[in-house]
Amino acid sequence: MSEHRICVGAIAGAYGVKGEVRLKSFCAEPKAIGDYSPLWSEDGTRQFELALDRPIKNGFAARIDGVRTKEDADALRGTRLFTDRNALPTLPDDEYYHADLIGLTVLDTGGRELGRVSAVHNHGASDVLEVQGPGLKTGALLPFTLEAVPTVDLAAGRIIADPPKGVFPE
Repeated sequence: MSEHRICVGAIAGAYGVKGEVRLKSFCAEPKAIGDYSPLWSEDGTRQFELALDRPIKNGFAARIDGVRTKEDADALRGTRLFTDRNALPTLPDDEYYHADLIGLTVLDTGGRELGRVSAVHNHGASDVLEVQGPGLKTGALLPFTLEAVPTVDLAAGRIIADPPKGVFPE
């Protein structure tokens, strides 16, 4: 997949019997996924023209060009949908796309390298950065708060962190 594309949603399977799909949106404004059509498969080999029909539990019922039956829709279950990075709106200062954080080097306030961001998780309260690095058997979970992460420098490819005690080995 191109590094210039970002995952904005996924197809969760068929919705009904007339070719509609159940669509999960990963956008901050869920309906915005409809603004990014056409969308691409993860490998970039398939393009999807979609139209949102209506909100449903945990997503939207949507139509995709060429999908006419329940079987066609079910065959797309699990397909992650990507849009070109430059199609997304510019964010205000101190807001970041998760994809922009993954791979950044994490340094403590003294300049010691703690690792690299391997994933960004959100379990409801706030984002948490998963950091993989030297001396870590499993990823360390760093709260993505202003207190724990005072500086994000995308241009330099680094994050300065002041992690809570116990997140990283001493």
